[in-house]
Amino acid sequence: MGFFVHYRIMIKRSNKRLIYQVFFFVLFALTPVLDIFRLDLNLGHFIIFGFDIKLNLQDLIEQQAGTLELAKRILTHAIIPLVASAIIFLWIAWRWGRLYCGWLCPHFTVVEFINTFMRRASGKPSIWESELPQEQKDGTVAKINKWWWFPTIIMISLFAFTWAILALTYLLTPSEIYSNLWQMSFTRNQTIFITAVTIGFIIEFTLARHLFCRYACAVGVFQSLAWMGNKKAMVVGFNAKRAIECKGCDKSCEHACPMRLKPRAIKRKIFTCTQCYECIDACERVQKPKNELPLLKMLINDCALDKSKRDFGKKVDIPSNCFEESK
Repeated sequence: MGFFVHYRIMIKRSNKRLIYQVFFFVLFALTPVLDIFRLDLNLGHFIIFGFDIKLNLQDLIEQQAGTLELAKRILTHAIIPLVASAIIFLWIAWRWGRLYCGWLCPHFTVVEFINTFMRRASGKPSIWESELPQEQKDGTVAKINKWWWFPTIIMISLFAFTWAILALTYLLTPSEIYSNLWQMSFTRNQTIFITAVTIGFIIEFTLARHLFCRYACAVGVFQSLAWMGNKKAMVVGFNAKRAIECKGCDKSCEHACPMRLKPRAIKRKIFTCTQCYECIDACERVQKPKNELPLLKMLINDCALDKSKRDFGKKVDIPSNCFEESK
């Protein structure tokens, strides 16, 4: 037991997050194959954990079932499961923010991966922003090499095609799709679907990765709305008492953010924060040579109030121990 505790402590947070992301990406790919969850358009119903989920309303009607029986079937087989799942998901977001996005979401994993490649190719994680330093105070080194555009374009295309195939396995029998992929003999409709989805994702991965996560992803937006509704939710806190120490920094924390946010800003301006901790880790690396604690830290409960209250021009004296931590 002691070995596992020690091993867990030794794993860096960034590596731990990567493990979660890779595990969930694999799970995401295998979910339809293992019949954990998918909508089979051929059968016309959902399959969850190997069970066929059917409303069978027509059968009840043919059996001359009453209105109460029909309502009960809809309530127990559709409304209650969906509402319960949504409540649990949104409660987690209300309390801890967009943890799903930062630690599990397969799309966000791809976003970060492409960010890294594009920064090596152009000096920018997104073609819409200014060039970042090639060497940062947090130790990040990303020398620009135009040859990196080739692997970048290849990876974007591969991820887009993979996404199209995975999307199809959630809608049709996975064995059929992978068999057709192996033989390169998709049906006409499958070819149209794969082509359209691949082109769409190539455009999105190339031009609008962060914009999609910020404004177009319903899963992310609803998490953000729930999170904003809780003033004591977990949030990146900034130790304003030591703000002078930021003067000589190169904004390594901002450059590290996969969502291209400014972590020292008020909560309203980091609406789409994914709680990935990348900004905190960057600040920690900057401060480590000086034997100082990072100026950024995840705060929750009363410690998080200052970040939220400043949205409305108010200043809150947070507990003195909020930024205390052993070096």
